[in-house]
Amino acid sequence: MATARIVIVGAGPAGIRCAETLLAAGFKPILIDENRRDGGQIYRRQPQGFTRNYATLYGTEAHKARDLHDSFDRLRGAIDYRPDTLVWNLTPGQLCCVKQGKHTTVDYDALILCTGATDRLMPIEGWQLAGTYSLGGAQIALKSQAVSIGHRVVFMGSGPLLYLVASQYVKAGANVAGVLDTSPLSKHIGALPKLLARPGLLFTGMKLLAQLYRAKIPVHSGIQPLQVLGDASSGVSAVRVRTAKGETLNVECDAVALGYHLRPETQLADLAGCRMRFDEASGQWWLAVDEEGRTSVSGVYAAGDGSKIRGADAAEHAGRLVAMALLEDLHQPVNAGLRDETRQALAVMDQFRLGLAQAFPWPAEQAKALPDTAIVCRCEMISAGELRAVVSEKGACEVNRAKAFSRVGMGRCQGRYCSQAGAEVIAAAAGVSVQQVGRQRGQAPVKPLSMLTEEVSP
Repeated sequence: MATARIVIVGAGPAGIRCAETLLAAGFKPILIDENRRDGGQIYRRQPQGFTRNYATLYGTEAHKARDLHDSFDRLRGAIDYRPDTLVWNLTPGQLCCVKQGKHTTVDYDALILCTGATDRLMPIEGWQLAGTYSLGGAQIALKSQAVSIGHRVVFMGSGPLLYLVASQYVKAGANVAGVLDTSPLSKHIGALPKLLARPGLLFTGMKLLAQLYRAKIPVHSGIQPLQVLGDASSGVSAVRVRTAKGETLNVECDAVALGYHLRPETQLADLAGCRMRFDEASGQWWLAVDEEGRTSVSGVYAAGDGSKIRGADAAEHAGRLVAMALLEDLHQPVNAGLRDETRQALAVMDQFRLGLAQAFPWPAEQAKALPDTAIVCRCEMISAGELRAVVSEKGACEVNRAKAFSRVGMGRCQGRYCSQAGAEVIAAAAGVSVQQVGRQRGQAPVKPLSMLTEEVSP
């Protein structure tokens, strides 16, 4: 085995393919993952002892999930795999980790961040009520525990995940009250030339929609979210929207799942000092990497949705490609033909990504329309009105300055679920672009953690 100490963070599609490629080249990487089992979010394995089959768990992606899991099972004994371990901070050449409350450090010569993505959320009045989940949270409940988030569930937002999770709930026998998409049908049609870059995936999406129609699930496109109805004692009771025809529609439910595509997990890269860039198509800040996954910091690499949101197939390709980039930087032989094929495949997937951004746009205008009473930051219960006040009264037109005045993004989620929407509120109030408002800087610890302390005898 080669001696360079290589650490991969994340055991999803990108991390697994990266580890597989490095192992084949004679390196034994350390693979750290905060989950108890491999697969990431999209191919999350069910807990040990659960016996649901692949078709039930993963639907049309069952064969891909099985292939990835089988690949990991083959390499698991040959790598240094550390599950249930959170990387919460880093310094040059060293990671700070915690597992079951115990702190450890891990040194590295090369670091590959395959940290994946989380839900991208836009607030709606009343979304702080019990029974409001993200799409990813609703999916985790189904995959990990085989439970529905409610007896009668509404799915609202936009993007492929909206239809995927709704169809998974229908297949599992859950009661889906409706699927409410903020993007109009005209946007879907207009994006078809780009989406045809991957006709198979486009057809899969159409099949998911057809399944919902066959199950007689109400599907509405071009809606405007107005309010999650309910009260603090009993939680969600309904969702109120304005339809594309301008009519007010109330959909009774006891749970609602929200989501607008994904946002990359860039906190560790931020702490490493990696440069970020603003992506015009999606309207958010991404990690700046070259074509093969090198960041602006020497020895730090990134792949998968943690650097560029392109989906699970692209993450697998990117994992292989970033491993080849590292091997090349270590002056190891690389299969040039395979590298070029992988680049070409990713270029096609990037075209499809642009199609998705066009078909299911981020609804920035919703932030401007939020009433002052609407909560933006659920952790700290900061309202849209309070954010607008720090702009008008304090002149805080930059997101970190607004954070200092209002505490938006200072809660347990560290701004994961509110910082982008908060930036939109600030931009609208200040009359500037969201790019000018900037991004919330990463802080350690990147996620809430517990530490065990030894009792000291008096």
